[in-house]
Amino acid sequence: MFTIKVDSILLEHCQKMVKTHSFGNRYTANGNEEQQLTGIIGQSVIMEAFGLGYVDGKNGFDNGVDLMVNSKKVDVKTMGRTTDVKRNYTNNFLKLQDYFETDIYLFCSFHKIKKEVTVCGWIDKPGFVEKRKLYPKGTTRTRNDGTIFTTFADLYEIDIIHLNDVNSFDDLNRQWEKI
Repeated sequence: MFTIKVDSILLEHCQKMVKTHSFGNRYTANGNEEQQLTGIIGQSVIMEAFGLGYVDGKNGFDNGVDLMVNSKKVDVKTMGRTTDVKRNYTNNFLKLQDYFETDIYLFCSFHKIKKEVTVCGWIDKPGFVEKRKLYPKGTTRTRNDGTIFTTFADLYEIDIIHLNDVNSFDDLNRQWEKI
């Protein structure tokens, strides 16, 4: 895992995008403005690292493809948190997004207080299907810190320890060159 500070220009751009575009295009669970902002921040940080600029929203919904790497469709999944990420944490993924034609999932976390994105790791779709756990809508889940929540939709979880670890964008790029 590695962490990068989100600069104010990127953050302001993402805030503007969420105010002017809707990035949810599912029949349900499209995410509120804060959740959409979290996703757009994570995606923009990754896009910028690959020289692709920021999310611009002008093409509308992206069908789960945030960027292309070596002809592979990558979906950046970003969770909002108020704590630093630890290796024993879990990432969430809504089951209703499972039909997207994605090859790779890159899991990130956005620390809302520190304004930092942590790249937790990545996994290809077959690996994700093998290692994820399904929690049906209405399931009560307990986080590592003892707090609980009830799933509002069918939800997959994948532990960070099951992701391909990366320690920098260069490392991520090297790993993706091999796929």
